[in-house]
Amino acid sequence: MPRRNSFEINLLSVIVPAYKQEKTIVKDIKNIESMLDALVFNYEIIVVFDGMEEKTFKKVAILKSSKVKVIGYKKNHGKGNAIRYGMLHANGDIIGFIDAGMDINPAGMNMLLNHMIWYNADIIVGSKLHPVSKVDYPFFRTILSWGYRLLTRILFGFKVRDTQVGLKFFKRKVVLDVLPRLLVKRYAFDIEVLALAYALGYRRIYEAPVEINFKQNVIDPGSLIKIVSLMIWDTLAVFYRLRIIKYYTKKRIKKNPINTAFSFE
Repeated sequence: MPRRNSFEINLLSVIVPAYKQEKTIVKDIKNIESMLDALVFNYEIIVVFDGMEEKTFKKVAILKSSKVKVIGYKKNHGKGNAIRYGMLHANGDIIGFIDAGMDINPAGMNMLLNHMIWYNADIIVGSKLHPVSKVDYPFFRTILSWGYRLLTRILFGFKVRDTQVGLKFFKRKVVLDVLPRLLVKRYAFDIEVLALAYALGYRRIYEAPVEINFKQNVIDPGSLIKIVSLMIWDTLAVFYRLRIIKYYTKKRIKKNPINTAFSFE
């Protein structure tokens, strides 16, 4: 059982990467704000539109407030790129992200933050496999998730059972150390962050319960197989860079570019 060593959260940064969420994003952010207002932490929300026409972007800029930043760019580059860009704009001593669309109940952020404080964690990840998680998830995706978890356990060795839930929190020092080294823009971003942090010595990585009601549109088998193939390819590339050529742990490393375009901060 990890030793309790609590700390205070002075400012919480929550990044919300969004792609094709123009119709629901206002409601999503209002739900997240309502949940965060009930907590004791000061917070900021950073909405990152991962691909949007500027005229549409200006319409959703109504989200901007003293606690909400609205930023984005025209061309879609993937969730990983959006989160990296959001991290560059984050001021919190705890920085996290939650997927737009509200498949994940935002109330779960409170549970993750409590776990983070209790365990003095470097990273807290939402997990479908936590014994008190409530999950409504398609059976086929459950099978795919199981296979991917087995692959990542073999390749990287850390004990996190579920790496892919779009709800995670990091201490700022972890973000500052990991962010300049990240390369993955799309499918294996989560595993790259966790594997790299673990390799750099951040071993206090714990799981917390989540509530998931998967309600996205059904993806046809061909597209799903393509996505899974690309995720596995990206994951193997992370392994190659981490374990074979030692790219991530080189002492001198260039800062990777983040695609940007416009913002309403």
